[in-house]
Amino acid sequence: MKHSTTIHTANGSSVTIHPHGAHEYDLETRNARGETIATVVMDRADVRALMAEMDEVTA
Repeated sequence: MKHSTTIHTANGSSVTIHPHGAHEYDLETRNARGETIATVVMDRADVRALMAEMDEVTA
């Protein structure tokens, strides 16, 4: 993933994945008011695993 991606939830919250360096990503979660409630740093393998799990859940 070379660009930021945002996932919106049914309650108006969102998770945005930002590339951060060559092999790390910041995952920023925001509530429905747009306030950042958490930021998590993950490596590429963990982000790919998370995305794969999301595909399984939504399939």
